[in-house]
Amino acid sequence: MIGTKPPPAEEPRLQIDTSKMSAGQRAALELTEAAREAAQERNFVSGLFMGEFDLSGIHPFPSQAAEDRDQGDAFLQRLEALLRDKTDPDEIDRTGEIPQAVFDELAKLGAFGIKIPPKYGGLGLSQTNYCRVAMLLGSWCGNLTALLSAHQSIGVPQPLILFGTEEQKRKYLPRVAAGEVSAFALTESGVGSDPAAMLTRAEPSPDGAAFILNGEKLWCTNGTKAGIIVVMAKTPPKMVAGKPKEQITAFIVETGWPGVEVVNRFHFMGLKALYNGVIRFTNVRVPRENILVAEGKGLRVALTTLNTGRLTLPAACVGLSKRCLEISRRWATERVQWGAPIGKHAAIADKLARMAAHVFAMESMTLLAASRVDRDKHADVRLEAAMCKRWATETAWEIVNDAVQIRGGRGYETAASLQARGEPPVALERFLRDSRINTIFEGSSEIMRLFIAREALDPHLSVSGAALNSQLPWSQRLRSAAHAALFYLSWYPKQWLSWTKWPNVRGSKLNLQGSESAVLLKHLRFAARTSRKLARAMFHAMLRNGPKLERQQLLLGRFVDIATELFAITATCLRTERVLQSGGESTDRADLLHLADFFCRSSRLRIEEKFHRLHRNTDRASYRLAGQLLAQRHSHLETGIVPRKP
Repeated sequence: MIGTKPPPAEEPRLQIDTSKMSAGQRAALELTEAAREAAQERNFVSGLFMGEFDLSGIHPFPSQAAEDRDQGDAFLQRLEALLRDKTDPDEIDRTGEIPQAVFDELAKLGAFGIKIPPKYGGLGLSQTNYCRVAMLLGSWCGNLTALLSAHQSIGVPQPLILFGTEEQKRKYLPRVAAGEVSAFALTESGVGSDPAAMLTRAEPSPDGAAFILNGEKLWCTNGTKAGIIVVMAKTPPKMVAGKPKEQITAFIVETGWPGVEVVNRFHFMGLKALYNGVIRFTNVRVPRENILVAEGKGLRVALTTLNTGRLTLPAACVGLSKRCLEISRRWATERVQWGAPIGKHAAIADKLARMAAHVFAMESMTLLAASRVDRDKHADVRLEAAMCKRWATETAWEIVNDAVQIRGGRGYETAASLQARGEPPVALERFLRDSRINTIFEGSSEIMRLFIAREALDPHLSVSGAALNSQLPWSQRLRSAAHAALFYLSWYPKQWLSWTKWPNVRGSKLNLQGSESAVLLKHLRFAARTSRKLARAMFHAMLRNGPKLERQQLLLGRFVDIATELFAITATCLRTERVLQSGGESTDRADLLHLADFFCRSSRLRIEEKFHRLHRNTDRASYRLAGQLLAQRHSHLETGIVPRKP
């Protein structure tokens, strides 16, 4: 299969034309491309962009093993009791501090080492159980969710489990499993998603036994409490093909070492007890044995850690959304206006229906992605994780916003104020503030769309990228063009033709009968057809735009949104089939089928709108207007306001 196997490591995997890029853009692209994981064989999600609707890797929807679920249940019961009896989320929000007693109780429970193997002092729970923990936390307290998630999803445990040496694991994993807080330091004042602009540096010490680290990291979650941090820093460039190549290296740094300083702690709109701040490193001596993987492999560590770590955030959004659904359903039943409960009025009923459908789809996508990690801890879930993160965080924001709207003034009022006047202290206002950050951190929605689009284009670039690269010799470009022509002569007709009624599951079929099977099959067949339509649309966009396609960010975003909706439809249908077959959910079969059918029908409408806007949109006009604004040609729009102080 074209593009499924990476070429030899010494050769670049892709030929991207950088001739019209600035030096900064070129450096950033080359550095990021060098750190990208080699493409593995296409899975279901990546296949959607190529018109391949192959369910063989995800059908039937994976069931959690009984033993694994029992282990998760036992921990969840203990954690739920701790949260309910020994934590007060509203007090944590009011004071901006998590009490030390709560840290101690969480450590005693093992909550700082959920996925760390038992031989290093952890619980060794599965990714699915870890996501279930995140759901529980997300329904209760955003601050505790952020503490534990940042600690073990992107902090020291995850990169150490994936990349650490045995000596590093024996030294540090027992410490973090026992409750020593960890963090991950990548972002800088002028560096968000552009690692080439990183200023933190590590130079070899004169004796060669260590590196001397200098720099400053921004927005380091858990940084003000951490005892151990994974720090990304530039190390001396290496000569590759006669040219110096930037190197970014990951170091394990102990905050107790001389030269490590917490400059200040930040305070935010929500997550008032987030231990986030600026960490400064001044001539910090870091032993060579504290390098993760090797010199120059730091960005790979960062990207891989974030890929798996991103699954925690959609799981927490599931918990948050479930809580908002519960609050909204209760209020819509109790609150009577114009002679009927407000849930009987169509405007509120529509909000409730969308909440319920989205909660089920969000959970289905997250559990499906988590199951792939459980089957193979080295599974390439970068696309699934990015899709879940982008879709769940945006959807959860809509859900909490709708919940506040349904509660009206009581949704905007703080829990303490409600309680002071004798009403239940429903903390929707806190949930709203805490959840706003979700579409921003661990990769903003905009960056997620670009990240997914880049991965989606990878098979096409593998086939035809060299032909479009003006920096290559004409002979090489012509050979590539000939190869691409042969590939597309075979591939393109398949995107119009379909010989099977059932999507390709290599002999498998739905384990349902009659109308139940028909409802789900209808939506799966739509997803299969639409996958081919998406592949055609992307190919047509490549022909129209050529190398300029990567600049069409709004266009690429619509492709990504369509594929994500197809993933959501598929996960929802397959999970519904499994539940109906096993009777695993406490709901009526017809009710569950209606829930899934409603979500899929709603998703199909969103997909139609995205396809419509591929050709009928205001993209160029909006870009032109933004240019006018940046040039201060509409300054009249900013008159009549109080001037800011210089």
